[in-house]
Amino acid sequence: MAKLTRFDSKTHSPLHLKPLPEPLHLCNSHSLTSPSRKIPMAHLNIFFILLLLLGLQGSNGSDSFPQRRSLQEHHERFLHSKTGHAKHGCGGKNCGRIFHPIGYGADPTGVQDSSDAFMSCITDAFAVQKGLQLMAGITDLGGVVIDLQGGDYKIGKPIRFPPAFGNVVIHGGTLRASSDFAPEGYLIELSQDESATAKLLKTSVIQEHEFADMKLGHVSFQYEDITVRDILFDSNFRGGGIVVIDAVRTRIDNCFFIHFTTEGILVERGHETFISSSFLGQRLTAGGDPHEKEFSGTAIDLASNDNTITDVAIFSAAIGVVLRGQANILTGVHCYNKATYWGGIGVHVKLAGLGQTRIDNCYMDYTGILLEDPVQVHITNGFFLGNANIVLKSVKGRISGLNIVDNMFAGSGWGTPIVHLDESMGQFTSIDQVVIERNNVREMKLKSTVGKVTVAGKGTQWVANFTSELVFPNRISHLQYSFYSKGGTSGLATHGVTSVSGNVVIVGTDKEVDGVVSVMVDQDTKVGEKLNM
Repeated sequence: MAKLTRFDSKTHSPLHLKPLPEPLHLCNSHSLTSPSRKIPMAHLNIFFILLLLLGLQGSNGSDSFPQRRSLQEHHERFLHSKTGHAKHGCGGKNCGRIFHPIGYGADPTGVQDSSDAFMSCITDAFAVQKGLQLMAGITDLGGVVIDLQGGDYKIGKPIRFPPAFGNVVIHGGTLRASSDFAPEGYLIELSQDESATAKLLKTSVIQEHEFADMKLGHVSFQYEDITVRDILFDSNFRGGGIVVIDAVRTRIDNCFFIHFTTEGILVERGHETFISSSFLGQRLTAGGDPHEKEFSGTAIDLASNDNTITDVAIFSAAIGVVLRGQANILTGVHCYNKATYWGGIGVHVKLAGLGQTRIDNCYMDYTGILLEDPVQVHITNGFFLGNANIVLKSVKGRISGLNIVDNMFAGSGWGTPIVHLDESMGQFTSIDQVVIERNNVREMKLKSTVGKVTVAGKGTQWVANFTSELVFPNRISHLQYSFYSKGGTSGLATHGVTSVSGNVVIVGTDKEVDGVVSVMVDQDTKVGEKLNM
């Protein structure tokens, strides 16, 4: 066999390669010892005959020889394997512990009313039990799922979950109220019965003793671990979206609420309802709606404790969020529901003398925050746009433990204060532990409980006026000042504070000097501390 000689491209030295193997030859010989590695022709004939037989068998529809499938066929096969109806014997009503309202007659096109079909589906789903319990008296359904399968359903009466159950998921579709839906109803009701929903006192506030009873376990719950997600609630201007009564550890996630006239979400009693990644609006708008002054209803009403609202946008309603329970937290909430100019409120903390409310990293877009007698309320890291501000309303005249710090305010040059007192029902008479500072403004009036003023001039008195800067009138709790004489030792004089009145501090000397006076005051007091100024 001839040797091949190749040369390295860089060194030009010869490379010694291994000889190539002999090619295969077809022959009629049956010898397997030939040095030329010849394959017998008879063996090849048998191989080709087998291939032909397999091809014919596959063309007759046998699964032993798989056929090439189109993309659509692969997709349908995937969906079929996901549901498993054919192989696992799942009927139309359910697939294991996943229940389908469509299988009970619900119309996914929204033409026919699907209320009865939903209730039949829920009845069967809640009958799947294993004898386990969550909290006392609440049956654990083991994660049973009510799958709307992307349908768009007309609902003529509320879909009510029976009480004393938990560990349930409902998801994946659209619920629309019919034209004859009861205006006081909700598309989904976690409520014992119709009368319980009708008796809701939407102006009541969770009292301090009720909060304590709940923490001590002196109350009973009707639902636990209910998850509602990926659903559009269209109330069709006929009532609300969902009501949750006496429930614990409920999740409302990735939902869309529109056309409500009462509330998009209403939570009464219970605690730990987590509302997240959702959008709520009475009317579909992205701002600047010509009918904005006509917006009504409330997007979220929490008459309950220990709840969270996270990453939620409220784009139209008279009130964005009402808090009537304690220890709630709002994070990442964007309110542009109805402008303050038109009488709208972004967040209403309606807990006179109570509170424990935290509002963090929220965006108040042309609509503000209203606090009634705030007690232990913390507002921080927020952005207030379009003259949106914070109003402190006196109901019983008390403020205690209020922090408004590290926020940004941007307005239109109207002179709107970032914090405003509403004392139309009476003055604030009990004020302690209030810190309003480290906020920044553009085209609005800065207000604070801490003031710093420097006054320079030649004379015998220097006036530091904090009237326009401080939040509360005629209230200075503490002050410090420094006096600097420009005249050197010859300008030394006896000096002191001669008057503190109406948020004005006067520093005087016993003789005329050219001096600079710096004064710092605050309006904060400790509990029980009395003002002597």
